[in-house]
Amino acid sequence: MALIDTPTFVAPQHFTDAAAAVAHARALYEAAVAHLRQALQRYLAQPLQPDTPLRRVRAHYPCVRLQVQRTPDGPQPRARQSYGFVTRPGRYETTLTRPDLFADYWREQFELLLHHHGQPLEIALSHEPIPLHFALGEDSQFEGELSALQRARLAEVFDLPDLTAMDDAIANGRYVARDDVPLPLALFRGARIDYSLARLRHYSGTAPAWFQNFVLFTNYAFYVDEFVRLGQAEMARTDSPYVAFVEPGNVVTWRCGIDAATRQRLGGPTGSPPVRLPQMPAYHLVRADRSGITLVNIGVGPSNAKTATDHIAVLRPHAWLMLGHCAGLRHSQQLGDYVLAHAYVREDHVLDEELPLWVPIPALAEVQLALEGAVADVTGLQGAALKRVLRTGTVASTDNRNWELLPGNVAQHRLSLSRAIALDMESATIAANGFRFRVPYGTLLCVSDKPLHGAIKLPGMADRFYRERVDQHLRIGLRAIERLRAAGVDQLHSRKLRSFDEVAFQ
Repeated sequence: MALIDTPTFVAPQHFTDAAAAVAHARALYEAAVAHLRQALQRYLAQPLQPDTPLRRVRAHYPCVRLQVQRTPDGPQPRARQSYGFVTRPGRYETTLTRPDLFADYWREQFELLLHHHGQPLEIALSHEPIPLHFALGEDSQFEGELSALQRARLAEVFDLPDLTAMDDAIANGRYVARDDVPLPLALFRGARIDYSLARLRHYSGTAPAWFQNFVLFTNYAFYVDEFVRLGQAEMARTDSPYVAFVEPGNVVTWRCGIDAATRQRLGGPTGSPPVRLPQMPAYHLVRADRSGITLVNIGVGPSNAKTATDHIAVLRPHAWLMLGHCAGLRHSQQLGDYVLAHAYVREDHVLDEELPLWVPIPALAEVQLALEGAVADVTGLQGAALKRVLRTGTVASTDNRNWELLPGNVAQHRLSLSRAIALDMESATIAANGFRFRVPYGTLLCVSDKPLHGAIKLPGMADRFYRERVDQHLRIGLRAIERLRAAGVDQLHSRKLRSFDEVAFQ
């Protein structure tokens, strides 16, 4: 058998300094992807016949490993720390990808592991091959350069994406490691992350580098219009804490006064407006430390909500919030009232296999307080006056857009039993996937119709209502994020979302 063409072997190295460990992992990754890119150029350039002998080319993801032998007097996790440590002795590992996006994240995780366990980190080449497509630049379109024969024989030379290596068993709590395999350090391994990064580019129309650590989801273009207006206004302020505003196609508007050197340091890919908007366009109000705000228009339905959150989760955001409209279910509600979800009836069905319905999705106090405080800040209301426009209760999410047309009073009876006060199609999905992926979540909805009480959504009324309410609702979402950011992200990443035997990485 012919030898596989791989990069020069580098022996595992041990580190007690997180920055040095990150630098070495970056060097291994960059050497690996350079090897694959060079091999692809040779493959494209060579004359190819059906019987031309081909040599296999492979490069592997770098990995970080930790061996823990806990002793009674050894380092122990800080009392309030919810991540950055493992719960039992053993050998742990995860593969690493895209240092251009994750170097700062790695450094934080590495520092916590070193602090908590006092054991060196091993940085090495893993046994997980890097699929060719994930080793190329984000704008690479090499498939168009392939002949039919080159395309047919590509898998003989390179590793291609393998979905069997990209499942969510770790996040779903169903991963069972063999005795000869290290335990996981992170929810996602390299190939799973790379897959989601590619999907994000496709669905959002922007590069993953622009995504921020606080994410707002909506399903109405009016919110996007208002966010764009606010984003452009921020860019006109020389004292804005935001440095750039990015729209689909990687169209970047820099803040006034930003110099070229700062743009180079902070910038991601830039481009031009797309011919047509992507399925779930994303807009980014960028801060230098990635603590800005991303708004994603996920469109209608729980399937889209799951798709977006499945992929954004690999970026490990600090929180995501749903801002949308809902059907008010109570007589006492008025159009334009707000609903703060503290529980969810999950009739969306898209996560039933990954997260059984018997798993409760709790409200997170830190997020709830931020949202309630933001409503008070923006509306100027307090006490009883605030309670008249903001109601806390159960939100039901359904996958049936025409749930009102169910025969008899089936829907009304079920909703009444659940004590739901509002119904939509996405909130429970976003909250459940936040729970599943350990991303803090929250929901603030606005009542736009009351179909059980004769107030249905008609085009003229809906258009006027949206335009009148969107500005205030969006400003409440932005204010809630400001409150969460000011309170510190450590209070967000609590043990509420961590399982018994949790991975170490946030």
